[in-house]
Amino acid sequence: MQLTAEIEAIRDGVGDPDRLVGEFRRAALLVPLADGPDGGLMSAVSGGIRWIYAFTDEEALARFAVARGEAEAGREWEFLSVLGARLVDAVVPLADGPAGVVVNAADEDGSMFFPPVAGIVPDANAVDRVAGEVA
Repeated sequence: MQLTAEIEAIRDGVGDPDRLVGEFRRAALLVPLADGPDGGLMSAVSGGIRWIYAFTDEEALARFAVARGEAEAGREWEFLSVLGARLVDAVVPLADGPAGVVVNAADEDGSMFFPPVAGIVPDANAVDRVAGEVA
């Protein structure tokens, strides 16, 4: 099953969380690059967590651009194709503080957050770990 179908199943209350995380890790996601002097991957901070934006396809990225306003919708967006596993295993540990991934952020009924918790990000970066134990 593809990631979007797993997200839909979870949102409908019939999905399997382990299968969802597996599909997320296997999915090739489009991650927009940030503008500005620091560059990097586009993200936002909310609730003390850095959320990396990722999209399942160009159409989902385009909906995000439109949701950000006319100027954003009209510009060309540069992005990388990155496996979900690489985002959580290699990119999240580089973040300054807790980080997770939000998939298809502009899709009201199709978005999904993958928070910085054990089972999603490396244990050393999981906010629900206290001295090696699950909190």
